[in-house]
Amino acid sequence: MFSRRQFVVWAAGAIPVALVTRRADALGTAWVAGELETLSAIAQAVLPSDVSARGAERVARAFLDWMNGYAANVELVHGYGTSALRISRASPRPNWAAQLEKLGPRVTGKSVDERRAVLRDELKNERLDRMPSVSTAPHVAVALLSFYYSSPDAADLCYEAGIGRTMCRSLASSSRKPLPLGGGARS
Repeated sequence: MFSRRQFVVWAAGAIPVALVTRRADALGTAWVAGELETLSAIAQAVLPSDVSARGAERVARAFLDWMNGYAANVELVHGYGTSALRISRASPRPNWAAQLEKLGPRVTGKSVDERRAVLRDELKNERLDRMPSVSTAPHVAVALLSFYYSSPDAADLCYEAGIGRTMCRSLASSSRKPLPLGGGARS
């Protein structure tokens, strides 16, 4: 049993840590959210050239939404036929925020070719023989690319048809061949 003094000492030590942690995470969210310009510049450099500048910005914005909604230590849906539970990893935001801060002045306002050269230099020591999941990507540019390639838009672009992967279609339309994509850059 705690004495009143022991409880006050314990509470004084426990409460600030929780508040500081929440405050740091909130500041990290706001800080990264301010880097949409850098993420858009990176997206234009790493996404397929068929994706327009407006489409790259939309992907960067969706990636920020994903990053801001990421929750660490949450139970994930387990695979079919297995009862093994998986827990989400720690947030990759702190590492990616540092990378964005470093990349910002080097990629914003530069040509796409200059951005690609910067990113090629950034990633030269990374082992990229297969695409990692978004949350395990070692670099924010790789995470952004992984995020895009797991999207319905990437599947549509790959097959040059409006497949709408992960979208619900009626049973009556399920046997119809998807329509081809319109020509030109994707918006």
